[in-house]
Amino acid sequence: MKKTMLIGRTSCGKTTLIQKLMNEEVKYKKTQSVIYKSKIIDTPGEYVENKMFYKSLLVLSADAKIIVLVQSAVDGATLFPPKFSTMFSKKEIIGVITKTDLENASIERSKRFLLEAGATEVFTIGFNDEKGLEEIRKRLQVDEN
Repeated sequence: MKKTMLIGRTSCGKTTLIQKLMNEEVKYKKTQSVIYKSKIIDTPGEYVENKMFYKSLLVLSADAKIIVLVQSAVDGATLFPPKFSTMFSKKEIIGVITKTDLENASIERSKRFLLEAGATEVFTIGFNDEKGLEEIRKRLQVDEN
């Protein structure tokens, strides 16, 4: 697995996605600081919610090969500005739409947000979506070293 960094607003599902990818029990826990788990960097939502933390995202991304922009399908807006990905030069940028199984989920809207932000590929996942989880695992090469 290549070193991967997840970015997204608070409560969009970054930590839950990581727990699922790592076959861990899912427990909600607010990410208060940057967490390194295996080859995954879990960033607090505040890092994208406050532009003053963009520099921190840049520094954290130095080691990462893949940047995952995480967008909840139930969020009617996004915090990723158009071309957000350009701040991460020479990185693979993919998007993951979470919470696709919830009422009021809009996959198309979320996909548009992620593509405008610069994601080159977009994956979808709901809480019990094993097929979506497997596609993301395969793309991130989670089972490989």
